[in-house]
Amino acid sequence: MAENIVSPSILSADFANLEDEIKSVTLSGAKWVHIDVMDGHFVPNITIGAPVVKSLKKAVNAILDVHLMIENPDKYIPDFIQAGSDVITFHIEASRAKTNLCIDMIKEAGLLAGISIKPKTKVSEIVPYLDKVDMVLVMTVEPGFSGQIFMPKAASKIAEIKKLAPNLKYIQVDGGINDKTAKTCKNLGANCFVCGNYVFKSDNRKLAVKSILDV
Repeated sequence: MAENIVSPSILSADFANLEDEIKSVTLSGAKWVHIDVMDGHFVPNITIGAPVVKSLKKAVNAILDVHLMIENPDKYIPDFIQAGSDVITFHIEASRAKTNLCIDMIKEAGLLAGISIKPKTKVSEIVPYLDKVDMVLVMTVEPGFSGQIFMPKAASKIAEIKKLAPNLKYIQVDGGINDKTAKTCKNLGANCFVCGNYVFKSDNRKLAVKSILDV
């Protein structure tokens, strides 16, 4: 597995100053930035689309970690590839019969491919794809809104995934992540941490990022 990665979620950023917000967290030590894409159908919220990703690609120096919380991801993955995404993660609950197609499109474009599961989804759902993806994203809250409380039961899936796929490059965790919950997830096998409020709402973003990197 790779070294610890912090991927601050822009869902908690000030959208009126998004470029400056992202530059702030990258200067604070975050190499990735997590971009939550929501369609109002797969999750009960609407955020941004490929045009924003394209604009950010030109404006910031960060790995664009795009999390598609949308239905029919196969239809939109090409747009996010063209926009300049570096990592694209989609949900098994949304891709279903087209999961292999989604992975293949991402990998053929030379990007890192991730697959995600909601808190109630069993790890068995993604087992057939563990040898094809670069990352598994374990949701430790129900996707759709920032600021939710960490769910330890959902985090327990990290250890199961680590055991099934010991050579997986990244096990990412998203939902209620702070220095304490990140340590729990690190001990279970995670090495990529999505932090929203913990970083963006911190009085000292550099210290917040470092506390995650050092768990």
